[in-house]
Amino acid sequence: MAQELAGKVAAVTGAASGIGLAAVEAMIGAGARVVLVDRDEAALSAACEKLGDAAIPLVIDLLNPQSCATLLSGVLEKAGQLDILYANAGSYIGGDLIEADSAVIDRMLNLNVNAVMKNVHDVLPHMIERGTGDIIVTGSVAGHFPVPWEPVYAASKWAINCFVQTTRRQVNKHGIRMGAVSPGPVVSALLADWPEENLKKAKESGSLIEPTEVAAAVMFMLTRPRNVTIRDMIVLPSAFDM
Repeated sequence: MAQELAGKVAAVTGAASGIGLAAVEAMIGAGARVVLVDRDEAALSAACEKLGDAAIPLVIDLLNPQSCATLLSGVLEKAGQLDILYANAGSYIGGDLIEADSAVIDRMLNLNVNAVMKNVHDVLPHMIERGTGDIIVTGSVAGHFPVPWEPVYAASKWAINCFVQTTRRQVNKHGIRMGAVSPGPVVSALLADWPEENLKKAKESGSLIEPTEVAAAVMFMLTRPRNVTIRDMIVLPSAFDM
């Protein structure tokens, strides 16, 4: 890819693995410096050592309110500016609601919804002052279709899709683009919580995509001319039946 992000600084949450790491690699390949935000310090260090000087680690626990609130200040201290926020971190709960643990529900909603809202809230003043910026959030096809085997997860993604589309309308007048990338099932650690029968069927039918394919969609969104906003990209495996 051409150096389409040269001179830009991105911050990616959930950056130490999966979709986040694939997006980091793509952004660096396009010339950006990227602050990798994750709570896993060892995985961050390993990723940054592999990726070189353009990869900058920032250890944050998004589920800790005090730690979560340091995202913008941490990025500015390490990189001096912020042009792109990719709010990717998230977790998953599948199965029947009656079987879900209440504490796990709280944790997932705090990460999938509350942390995203707080991160976006905190970076907006910086982007508004500069008159430009891109914010992308990892949604899910489950935020567009009521998936019956994951009511809590789907509800979190419906909520975040609404948040993205309403906030987008508030910030576009400031030169800030905002959108969501909504993947179908992706080969990642999140699938470890899928019902075994569903996971087995998905693997057998080829109904999974790789993190790199989601990262490619993110890069498409980021590299459009500034007068173009991709408000939502749904990225599905061709064999996925939804």
